[in-house]
Amino acid sequence: MTDQPTGRVGIVSLGCPKALVDSERILTQLRTEGYEVSPTYDGADVVIVNTCGFIDSARAESLDAIGEALNENGKVLVTGCLGMDEGLIRERYPNVLSVTGPQQYQAVMRAVHDVVPPRHDPYTDLVPPQGIRLTPRHYAYLKISEGCNHSCSFCIIPSLRGPLVSRPVFDVLDEAEKLAVSGVKELLVISQDTSAYGVDVKHAAGDWHGKPVRAHMTDLARALGDLGVWVRLHYVYPYPHVDRVIPLMAEGRILPYLDIPYQHASPTVLKAMRRPAHQEKVLERIRAWREQCPDLTIRSTFIVGFPGETEEDFEFLLDWLAEAQLDRVGCFRYEAVAGAAANALDNPVPAEVTEDRWHRFMAAQQEISRGRLAAKVGRTLDVIIDEVDEEGAIARSSADAPDIDGCVFLNGETDVAPGDIVQAHIEHSDEYDLWGRVAI
Repeated sequence: MTDQPTGRVGIVSLGCPKALVDSERILTQLRTEGYEVSPTYDGADVVIVNTCGFIDSARAESLDAIGEALNENGKVLVTGCLGMDEGLIRERYPNVLSVTGPQQYQAVMRAVHDVVPPRHDPYTDLVPPQGIRLTPRHYAYLKISEGCNHSCSFCIIPSLRGPLVSRPVFDVLDEAEKLAVSGVKELLVISQDTSAYGVDVKHAAGDWHGKPVRAHMTDLARALGDLGVWVRLHYVYPYPHVDRVIPLMAEGRILPYLDIPYQHASPTVLKAMRRPAHQEKVLERIRAWREQCPDLTIRSTFIVGFPGETEEDFEFLLDWLAEAQLDRVGCFRYEAVAGAAANALDNPVPAEVTEDRWHRFMAAQQEISRGRLAAKVGRTLDVIIDEVDEEGAIARSSADAPDIDGCVFLNGETDVAPGDIVQAHIEHSDEYDLWGRVAI
């Protein structure tokens, strides 16, 4: 045991929830080794910037964050997806102390040790079993795998994060149980391709409380459903076996929520994207899912302005959207990403056309969302409380993932706390959110 002060490390976390989990793992290891976490640049002995490199705007944001950290502190370690392009980073910022790619936790820790050597006995530092989290206490992201085996023409994630590597099912369930025991009320299952979980290990089974559980999405979902917390599935690629998780949702074992990135509906555009192009079958599946689980919420993302997308393709997408009646939808304007195969495609869509299509798409989806939320007025829904202040509470229903979906506003309701799951009677809606009161 030492009386010397512990080193202090700052961290800037950018990008998606998967990158956030990477930052949490780094923080957990830092605290395990006795480092303190600094909330400010000037209080840190070194700053880690966990970057995103998915699209050009994210790359620009990451480069700006690196520059800010250098200006404010001077000692900067870069990690994350943009770290795969070390040449770009060092050309712009030759003074960064190290550059590592995503998931390279040990390399990050070695870099920290080089700048701020450990001055403690790690066995004297207490770290909670669930690790250090950047999310509120009542929900947490549960990453089940790294990488992706797909070759979508617009995406460079496989080159950034590598092929699919699934975590052992015991490790996933052990982490989930520790989170639940610590008070987490909602687990958000994430990966690059949740449906593919376990493919790389041939769905090897692991022992969980005396029972075999396969490394497979359906087995994992069923086991997570035993923990007594909300379980929400994200990044679900529409493989056939997705049909088998719908009964688990209908039974209430996991939340009736599917995040499926469809990306487009036109067969021509989907073929260029290297995505499944049988959208008429997708509509049939959606109808079948909703017959089994009427409360199912489907979230998706789309891209407009993809190279070669014609007005006919776009109108096809709008018609498909009107028929699919998806609950939560995001839309991206296409951006060329360095290294993506789509850059070689002919017939780029002019920026002004892409912008016009984006606005038309969003307007169409707003009307769909407005109608689907209006149908919830008069119902009583289970909601989880996220925030409470003197004006009331902000909550989410099973249809709402944090940060990306809508909210349930409970004005005047102050006798609740973050993490509480209560029933709310819905009184009003708009195109994105609901308003209500706690049911007595």
